[in-house]
Amino acid sequence: MVPLRYNLRSLLVRKITSAATAIGIALVVFVFAAALMLSAGVDAALATSGRDDIALIMRDGSDAELSSRVGTEVLGMLRERTEVATGGGEAVIGEMVSIVTAKRTDGSGVSNVTLRGTPEAGIAFRPEVKLVSGRLPAPGTSDVIVGKAIAGRFANLGMGQTYELRRNRPVTVVGVFSAAGSSYESEVWGDLDVLRTSLGRDALVSSARVRLASAAQFTSFRASLEADKRLGVKVQRESDYYKSQSQATGGFLSGMGIAIAVMFSIAAMIGAAITMNGAVAHRTREIGTLRALGFSKLAILVSFVFEAIVLSLVGGAIGLVFVMLLSLVSFPVMNFQTFSEIVIGFKATPGVIIAALVFSAFMGLVGGLVPAIRAALVSPVEAMRG
Repeated sequence: MVPLRYNLRSLLVRKITSAATAIGIALVVFVFAAALMLSAGVDAALATSGRDDIALIMRDGSDAELSSRVGTEVLGMLRERTEVATGGGEAVIGEMVSIVTAKRTDGSGVSNVTLRGTPEAGIAFRPEVKLVSGRLPAPGTSDVIVGKAIAGRFANLGMGQTYELRRNRPVTVVGVFSAAGSSYESEVWGDLDVLRTSLGRDALVSSARVRLASAAQFTSFRASLEADKRLGVKVQRESDYYKSQSQATGGFLSGMGIAIAVMFSIAAMIGAAITMNGAVAHRTREIGTLRALGFSKLAILVSFVFEAIVLSLVGGAIGLVFVMLLSLVSFPVMNFQTFSEIVIGFKATPGVIIAALVFSAFMGLVGGLVPAIRAALVSPVEAMRG
C-alpha cells in the first residue's frame, strides 16, 4: 500500500484547492446536520412530554387532543379501574385542549398557541413541571401560567398581562413554568373549569390521562376499555401519542433539509472530483514512479480514494464544529397535528454526528472514485516519459 503520509503531504501542498473543496463540503454537512438536529429537536420536545406508565384516553377516531371530546362521566369510570395507581396523588385527570390566536411580539404576524385547561391536580400529575417565576394559578380563577419557551413571544401573554379568550373572558398571566424541555413549554395552562366555561365546553374534556400502577398493565387496560363500545374511546401510551405527533413535523423538516443538502452535495462532489482530477494531472510523474517502484493499480486507486475521503472528512468536521453552535438556538415551528406553534431547539445527538461524518465520507468516495480510477490506469512508462 502507498504510505498514508504521501497522501496527507499532497493535501498540504495543494492548500488552496484542498481548502476550497473542504469548505464546500463543510457547507453541505452544515445544512445536512442542521436538518437532522432540527428533527431531533422536534422528537426530543414531543417525546419527553410522554411517559410509558401514563395512558391517554381520547375519543375513538381522534388523532390529537385538539379534535377529541370525552364526557366527564368517563373520568369516574376510569377511577374505578384496578389498573389505576394508588397513592402519590390524583391518578386520573381530564383536560381540555384548545388553540388561541395571538400576535407575535416581534411584529411578524400571528400564530396559534395551545391552551390547556387542567385541574388543580394536573400540575402535580407531571413532576417535571416546575415554576420558573411568579406563582401557580389559584383554583377557580382566570389565572394562567405560560411555558417558558413562549414567554415573551406573544402579545398579552407576558408576565402580569391579560389576554381575552373571548369577549369579556380575560385571563391573567401569573407565572412562567418549565417542563424539562418538552412541548408543554409552548403551552398556556389554566384552570379546567374556568377555561372550558369561557369556551363553552362544559361537561366535556379533550382527553383523560391515567397513571397506571405498572406500565406492563397498559395492554390489558387498553383492551378492556376499547372493547366497551359504550365508551367509544381509544387508548394510547402517552409516550406513543407524542411520538406520533412528532412524525409529521419532524419528517417534513428533516426531509426538506436533506433534500437541500443532497442538491448541495452534488456540487460538493463535483468540486472534490475536480480537485482530485487536478491532483492526478499534476502528479502523473509521481504516479509513474510509484508504479515503477512496484505499487499495484489497486494500491494507487485506494491511495487516491483515501485522499479524497480524508479531504471530505476534514470538511465534514469543520461543518460539524459550526453546526454545534446551533444548539444555542431555539426555533418556532408549526405542529402539523395541532396547527399550533411549538418552540424547539437544534439538538445534537451521537446519531446526528455519525450520520454527518458518514455523509461527508460518502461525498469523498463518490467525488474521488473516478479520478482515482484514472490515476490507477496511468501507464508507468508514459508517465516517466512525460
